Amino acid sequence: MAVQKYNARDVRFQIEDYTAPGTWVDIAIGGINTFTKSEEEETTDTTTFGSAGNAESYKMQIGKTLTIEGFRLRDPVSFALDPGQTIVEGMNERLGPDSLTGFRYAHVTDTTWVVWTQARVSLGDQGGGNNDEVSWSATFTRSGASTTAVKS
Repeated sequence: MAVQKYNARDVRFQIEDYTAPGTWVDIAIGGINTFTKSEEEETTDTTTFGSAGNAESYKMQIGKTLTIEGFRLRDPVSFALDPGQTIVEGMNERLGPDSLTGFRYAHVTDTTWVVWTQARVSLGDQGGGNNDEVSWSATFTRSGASTTAVKS
């Protein structure tokens, strides 16, 4: 069978609950409408006179971020916010080593999660106009290497 495209809407995102380490909570299922994974790198120049005018460099560092965007969700009866969004918003307020928590993502058909065991969270713009639903976004920045975990 040939490889095929797959739906972005079927990717799930979870955050580790900083109040209960080892507990993973879904983030805004039904509220996310866009995600963007970005990578950056830092290089060091290794060009010498012997390079004959050609630039030479080594990749020295890799960084990764993942941004999710969509709508802020809350229960229509209790008015409680989405549990995952609540944890994300709490993590946004933490500093120093306490600002790091686990973050993971996978397509629903994947058998493993991509895990960032240490990630920090930054909230994006939120709001809306007269005829809008309230928007919500967050960016997760990896600290350290990625790993994987089997989905249960």
